[in-house]
Amino acid sequence: MPIKAHLNAVTKTSHSRLRRAVVFAKKRWRSLKAVGRLNTDMNTKEFISTLRRSRDKQLIFANDNGSSIHSGYHLTELKAATFDTVDCGAQKNNWNETIVQLWVPASETDETFMTAGKFLSIYDKVSQMIEIDPTAEIRFEYGAKNFFPSNYHVDSITEDQESIRVAFRPPETTCKAQDREKNQCADSCC
Repeated sequence: MPIKAHLNAVTKTSHSRLRRAVVFAKKRWRSLKAVGRLNTDMNTKEFISTLRRSRDKQLIFANDNGSSIHSGYHLTELKAATFDTVDCGAQKNNWNETIVQLWVPASETDETFMTAGKFLSIYDKVSQMIEIDPTAEIRFEYGAKNFFPSNYHVDSITEDQESIRVAFRPPETTCKAQDREKNQCADSCC
């Protein structure tokens, strides 16, 4: 096969694969949009289900640098938050979040981490008192010397024989109007 014909065949195959990938991405985006979940952030049900499978393991929270929250942390509050907002594009938005507040007392000396089972007992008690949306993103409010105070996303969860490690990701500011414009362009392109 001449080189030019070979290059044309490779280019057609590449374009075909790219078109299929774009179509798949559009379908995925539409399905996420339909359920109100345009990101890959962990929802409350996913997080709690992970803990239920490993009740006896220590629960360790870490930032994006790998530094962990002190072992003597307390779960001080669970919040079922509803946000009703209007963005700079004059569009109304609303969503729910489950916010878990963690705190370490200044004089804490406990060297053991909370177990997943203890976290679940607090969660289960609170969820009988207030309605927590299982599809809401779960976020963690925390701040200390090695953690800038914020409501962190769950970036990942890993497990070993003794522990569950929850890695936090700091939030990023975004412009919903600009995001919508980019997504509309993605729908109309190709």
